[in-house]
Amino acid sequence: MIIDEYRTIKAQAESIFRDRGSKFLGLAVNIDNKEELVPILDRLRKEHPKSRHHCYAYKIGVDDNNYRINDDGEPSGSAGRPIYGQILSQELTHVAVIVTRYFGGTKLGVPGLINAYKTAAAQALEAAEKQTKYLYNHYTLRMEYGAMGPAMEHINNLGISISEKSYENDVLLTIGMRKSITEELLLRLKARLLQKSIEEVKTLKKIPGFTFTKIDDL
Repeated sequence: MIIDEYRTIKAQAESIFRDRGSKFLGLAVNIDNKEELVPILDRLRKEHPKSRHHCYAYKIGVDDNNYRINDDGEPSGSAGRPIYGQILSQELTHVAVIVTRYFGGTKLGVPGLINAYKTAAAQALEAAEKQTKYLYNHYTLRMEYGAMGPAMEHINNLGISISEKSYENDVLLTIGMRKSITEELLLRLKARLLQKSIEEVKTLKKIPGFTFTKIDDL
């Protein structure tokens, strides 16, 4: 079974949690790769120069292999992991949570820190509006101008997305299909383009007049 559906947040959300003088500022953001986190951390460090720690965790993708936790100087396991635990408990991905701490003069101990970072992360994520998104396979479809009208009608009727169009010597479209139904949609589109049955196009290696080329995911 191909998993191509996931939950994430629509826009960034914030929280504030206080404990014995220390202040914990939570920030939940949507990210698609780890590089997007770098300027966010840089901005937070500039905005909060007196803060001692900017602890974070993120998860990207639909499996459990692309994640990171960072305690940023706090005792090991007291910050990044409880933050990450909240991302998991709310079943979210393509999301990062950063918690900025201002020390209030009283040490909280590891249990206190775990509770504070967990709470700040949970509140930031709870404040964020959620959305469901999908993973797509993308192809280029090349054809002559004369075939464009019927092809566009078939593509639209099948619910296939078009992200780019190019008109030079011929027509070049970039089309996208959810990963879990890509094979089915491709067969149905090819059958309609050739006015043949799905069974007939299954054995065809080439579709006369049309060229499909798989490209990297966008």
